[in-house]
Amino acid sequence: MIIAVDGPAASGKGTLARRLAATYGLAYLDTGRTYRAVALAMQRSGAAFDDEEAAVAAAAALDFALIDDPAITSAEAGEGASQIAVMPRLRASLVERQRAFAEEARAAGRGAVLDGRDVGTVILPGADVKLFVTADVAERARRRALELHGEAEGPHFEALLANLKRRDARDTGRAASPLAQAADAYLLDTTHMDAEAAFSAAVRVVERAAVA
Repeated sequence: MIIAVDGPAASGKGTLARRLAATYGLAYLDTGRTYRAVALAMQRSGAAFDDEEAAVAAAAALDFALIDDPAITSAEAGEGASQIAVMPRLRASLVERQRAFAEEARAAGRGAVLDGRDVGTVILPGADVKLFVTADVAERARRRALELHGEAEGPHFEALLANLKRRDARDTGRAASPLAQAADAYLLDTTHMDAEAAFSAAVRVVERAAVA
């Protein structure tokens, strides 16, 4: 089984995708982290995030092991990933590698879960299950503020809210593979759900697809 999980930043799609992969014994790839890995490589080499040639070169030389580097979770890597994600040539390069990851997992008889912004629309339009996970932007900022700073309001919340709004606008407005819900994707709005409720809802969708 191939499962595509898409959604905006801080929607909880990554946590959900990892749990689905663990539950069903599937390979897992966070496609957003491949962009973060490229951004981190560029940052370490001193390249500017608006340098498309440097981004394409970094993607071509990318070691997927960099995805597990703790520095990849930094705000700088996240902002850089959002900036370089608008570059068509970079996206084409990474999409090939992301698609190959899923194809290799299926060929091995294991299947895969990929999460990101354009998995169900561009990377794996033929996925067996597609989920579009979202939540109100203020709720996403509140959750992230609690996760990072232990408080759901105040200056940290306001900064995160502004950052998420910028990223949403960039992700949905880019010409290359914008963030969008696939026509055949199940919409999972987690604004008023905790992690367990969201996971249960996703499992129900997967189970229905498995017996269809």
